[in-house]
Amino acid sequence: ERLALVMETICATGIRVGEVPYITVEALRRGKAVVALKGKVRTILLPEKLCKKLLKYVKRQKITSGEVFLTGGGKRLSRVQIWAEMKRLCRAAGVAADKVFPHNLRHLFARTFYRACQDVVKLADILGHSSIETTRIYLLTTGTEHLRRLERLGLLC
Repeated sequence: ERLALVMETICATGIRVGEVPYITVEALRRGKAVVALKGKVRTILLPEKLCKKLLKYVKRQKITSGEVFLTGGGKRLSRVQIWAEMKRLCRAAGVAADKVFPHNLRHLFARTFYRACQDVVKLADILGHSSIETTRIYLLTTGTEHLRRLERLGLLC
């Protein structure tokens, strides 16, 4: 359950795996988390549905304050642990582990957000990128996707 919620949190917010510790009970109650890393401060908006889901989880786990995602011993869940748990899940599901990384969920968020609003500047802001060029990397399409879009244009009889 914890891993599923970590993955949903990354995917629904676009946070980096290293920012997971900023998801706290207090942040859930406010509907936003303030991330201070590498000399930058940014606000992560937390969707209401995610907050409700995570507040139910912390209640069941008897976590009343602080970080939401903890180890069984009550310590911080590290990025290495999240990565390892995702790899273990891949093996169990028969998915190639070399294709799955926590950062893929951030890319999924970026592509989905961009498709919905077509605003690369806003996306760069949400992802915490200081350069739009960095954000563009997240939006590159494959040749197959590009060809599919060309086919949908309907320019040929």
